[in-house]
Amino acid sequence: MSKTEDIYSGGKWSEGQGDPFESLCPATGESVWQGHAASADQVNEAVAKARAAQPKWAAVQREARIRILEKYADALKSKAEDIAYAISRDMGKPLWEARTEVGAMAGKVGHSIRAQAERAGDKSDGGLSLTHRPHGVMAVFGPFNFPGHLPNGHIIPALLAGNACVFKPSELTPSVAALMVAAFEEAGLPKGCLNVVQGGRETGQALLNADINGLLFTGSATTGTAFHKHFAGRPNIILALEMGGNNPLIVWDGDVQAAADIAFFSAYITAGQRCTCARRLILPEGKFGNQVISALKTRIGQTTIGKWDEEVFMGPVASKRSAQMAEEFEAELIKSGGDPIVPVKTDGAFVHPALIDMSGASNVADEELFGPLLQVYRAKDFDAAIQKANDTRFGLSGGLVSENADLWEQASLQMKAGILNWNKPTTGAASSLPFGGPGLSGNFRPGAYYAADYCAWPQAGQVAKTPSSPPMVGIK
Repeated sequence: MSKTEDIYSGGKWSEGQGDPFESLCPATGESVWQGHAASADQVNEAVAKARAAQPKWAAVQREARIRILEKYADALKSKAEDIAYAISRDMGKPLWEARTEVGAMAGKVGHSIRAQAERAGDKSDGGLSLTHRPHGVMAVFGPFNFPGHLPNGHIIPALLAGNACVFKPSELTPSVAALMVAAFEEAGLPKGCLNVVQGGRETGQALLNADINGLLFTGSATTGTAFHKHFAGRPNIILALEMGGNNPLIVWDGDVQAAADIAFFSAYITAGQRCTCARRLILPEGKFGNQVISALKTRIGQTTIGKWDEEVFMGPVASKRSAQMAEEFEAELIKSGGDPIVPVKTDGAFVHPALIDMSGASNVADEELFGPLLQVYRAKDFDAAIQKANDTRFGLSGGLVSENADLWEQASLQMKAGILNWNKPTTGAASSLPFGGPGLSGNFRPGAYYAADYCAWPQAGQVAKTPSSPPMVGIK
């Protein structure tokens, strides 16, 4: 891309006036994007362009908005390989996995249309009416792990509801934004309805300070909590915060190999960089738990890791710094009493799947490491396993592997997780269902199918074609 494709404002690309930055492929170290961050003035201009375009977009009939978004889905499919390639080069995800991400981006349109009709549509019944109105200008902050799918999951329902958007991609993964813009242009989205500002912390801060009506964010609990504090005392700003988790997976009985494979996939897919990845594996004391650990160690030894364009299970983590953080996190776990089963091994930004026994540890930090390191805890009985699963400030995802339906019933009633799977990986999440969880995992505004809820506000009314005097008592 040219260096003038930093800022997309009012339908035009321009060069950023902020500091220069670049994106390095974590697998190869090569520079894959160069540009400049948006200045505060440019951020404000992008928001102003969105503000000017939004009323006209909101006045467009819903069916016409749907047609444009369906054309956008078609455009994504036609650009699928270029988008997948950009995702893989920016963040190191294997190309096969990046292709599935593009497929989810295109599929999001249909899911959003159905969700909007079901959860935020229009109704009229006997003089009572219900409709939904857009908030206005929505700021969308994208994460690096799914740089296309996750911001797309905010942008689509926001546009469908009649909002305009200003999108700030992660500075680690800036490349996909221009391809998304090209797809929207091809679909005929009016100018100003989607705007893009590239940059890091300063650009993000400027967007928070701008004249926005809502913030749609996916990222860490630390950043999301800071954003929540920023808007304290401003209930007129809608916040939808998805902030990850320290997710538990209880593996209690059943086929040992299947159980180990579910744990393996839950912990290590996308190099452990999914917010739904299992961070804590809870096993029973005794033979079955020992067998699962043995099978898991074997599967770890079979893991293929490499460059994104190879047929590998895992690529690198997002950066060399992310790999260092995995080493530092393991060191802290060892200080707390952890006993490495498979130690962390790094090579640049590549991190081999790691496993550590924390059964005898104490004062373990309740934090989310975005990397392939799985903690193992042993429980004396199922009640203790549930207690350990809920011993976290988070509540995004969790799971149970067991053939005992009674245990599943107990887990479904007692485990604190917005996404709770039975005999499936913790990373299994469907766009046709809500996505979110309690605690520090969010602010009770789940996304995916429920994104329609935070993209529009309900307007209720009583209506009549002609005026008539209301019934009144005590009038002479």
